[in-house]
Amino acid sequence: MRSYAGHRTVGRTMADTQTNSLPLELVAKEYLSSLDVVLVTVITGLLVYWFIFRKKAEDVPEFKKLSTEEPSSSRETSFIEKMKKTNRNVVVFYGSQTGTAEEFSNRLSKDARRYGMRGMAADPEEYDLSELSRLSEMENSLAIFCMATYGEGDPTDNAQEFFDWLQETSDSLDGVNFAVFALGNKTYEHYNAMGKFVDKRLAELGARRIFDLGMGDDDGNLEEDFVSWQEQFWPAVCEHFGVEATGEDCSIRQYELVVHNDIDKNKVYTGELARLKSFETQKPPFDSKNPFLARVTTNRKLNKGGSRHLMHLELDIADSKIRYDSGDHIAVYPMNEPSIVNKMGEILGTDLDTVFSLNNLDEESNKKHPFPCPTTYRTALTHYLDITNPPRTNVLYEMAQYATDPKDQENLRKMASSSSEGKALYHSWVQESRRNILAILEDMPSLRPPIDHLCELLPRLQARYYSIASSAKVHPDSIHICAVVVEYETKTGRTHKGVATNWLKNKVVNDNGHKPSVPMYVRKSQFRLPFKASNPIIMIGPGTGIAPFMGFIQERAWLKQQGNEVGETVLYYGCRHQNEDFLYQEELEEYERTGVLTQLNVAFSRDQNHKVYVQHLLKRNKEHLWNLINSQNAHIYVCGDARNMARDVQNAFYEIVEELGDMTHFQAVDYIKKLMTKGRYSQDVWS
Repeated sequence: MRSYAGHRTVGRTMADTQTNSLPLELVAKEYLSSLDVVLVTVITGLLVYWFIFRKKAEDVPEFKKLSTEEPSSSRETSFIEKMKKTNRNVVVFYGSQTGTAEEFSNRLSKDARRYGMRGMAADPEEYDLSELSRLSEMENSLAIFCMATYGEGDPTDNAQEFFDWLQETSDSLDGVNFAVFALGNKTYEHYNAMGKFVDKRLAELGARRIFDLGMGDDDGNLEEDFVSWQEQFWPAVCEHFGVEATGEDCSIRQYELVVHNDIDKNKVYTGELARLKSFETQKPPFDSKNPFLARVTTNRKLNKGGSRHLMHLELDIADSKIRYDSGDHIAVYPMNEPSIVNKMGEILGTDLDTVFSLNNLDEESNKKHPFPCPTTYRTALTHYLDITNPPRTNVLYEMAQYATDPKDQENLRKMASSSSEGKALYHSWVQESRRNILAILEDMPSLRPPIDHLCELLPRLQARYYSIASSAKVHPDSIHICAVVVEYETKTGRTHKGVATNWLKNKVVNDNGHKPSVPMYVRKSQFRLPFKASNPIIMIGPGTGIAPFMGFIQERAWLKQQGNEVGETVLYYGCRHQNEDFLYQEELEEYERTGVLTQLNVAFSRDQNHKVYVQHLLKRNKEHLWNLINSQNAHIYVCGDARNMARDVQNAFYEIVEELGDMTHFQAVDYIKKLMTKGRYSQDVWS
């Protein structure tokens, strides 16, 4: 809008000049030469042009932010008005990164009907959460929040605006009833930080907590944590509102099946995530709903021996306009193995090429389908549904009605209950044995649910995230991935294969030069090199934790080539055997030889009688590390396993700071915590 304001300023200057001139009639009479006629004509023309131009400029509407969502005219953005219109009194908001919190929200909103209430699951990104105070306008109303924590205590992408609003608002939420279930992982530093914050902040603003904060731990048994909380939560709701359970304990379908016998093939989804034919006609910007089909240009095995397969892939992003920074993540959308899909179709006696839609029975819902429809069962099972992970208890509960053997029906219902016997059975028979939906169908011959109901119940197949193993300064047109293929035998004798890594493993360039494609997008990260290249960096990344550090090292090498002053670049890497799985050995040793890596410290855990890990090398070099951290403003980066490695590394730093900084253990812990707060101790870890 700045340019229009500028034009209006010029216009006003011209008008003022004309006001101070002689009247036009006098000009025409006294100076009626041909030149003057031309001048008068030009001036008059400019005046007319200015008035028209100003009018147009004032009529220019304010620019609006472009959106890929439905226009607001076709979608209700007020959750309060929507609840009133559809006679709902329970709203379940979810902050979800991988789909689990959304799944739990859907289960809670469906459960509400069993207690004489009507619920709706809602994405906070789609509604105006500043309306929360209006919830008190409805009798017996309740807001439930299923909030996952992402990264280092951050909100999920779809809950960021809600988080910002909660931090800034001073609105009174008096009269608003709420409850929170938090999803997190105890191996992370900020366990369930988002759920804790929402629970605390809502109470501070005057809302009434009607049940204790639920704490779900994905490192333990998240499903069990949720079911236990859920079983106690609803009786508390009934007591608070003075209502009773309806006893309606049957299956409640959320979607209805429509089979399309005669449909234009161009209107059928074949794996796209949002826009039909988006894989055929690629249009930037590329994101979670519009991934780019990147061609695989390199796929090589990194390890020289051993039973595992560690791989390095390079994806071509030259024509995508995708930009990335060292430390960012690449998200890839995998496909399920065709053999599993075919076997499911066989067991369920289904023609997998049937074109169908699952349409939401709630016409007011923003979510019209559980996944892109219309599509085929083959596409749904291949691209849209998670069929390789053990199903959650709600799936078992809903499927129980289709088991013709009473014993099977009893066991399925038992595993879905909160009884100690049921939890133990679910844990041993489903989780520990890694029984996916196909294994359950194979081991329960009497269980043959309709495929459309199964498609409704199964969770969505989610994108997989990998730390980018390259620097855009060196590789602006490609993104590198370093990953280990997940494959092992389960207790039932079946082979469990990681969906994404096995799919990526097979993405090889053919002899004829054909390059397979991978749907992907880049997710920004806070795992960043220091702003000043002169700051030393200490990188700790065993195994595939080396990935982001390959990007960091490449970038430091590039900075040196540009003539920048680059601080010490220290790497602590660990693997099992030097001759088997020393990843990027040649590259790293060359970086050390040229001085890009000032120190390359490698722990080979199994090349000697006693185990040697990266934390042991840290303690061995404690004086040097303390000097870098305390005197030279070094930044510490940890990437890899959260459950053991990251914790052991952190404890090693506590010991170093305690000893060489002459501090108590409490002071040393506080010292490291302050480094984290300042962004000088960063972690990119997984469990």
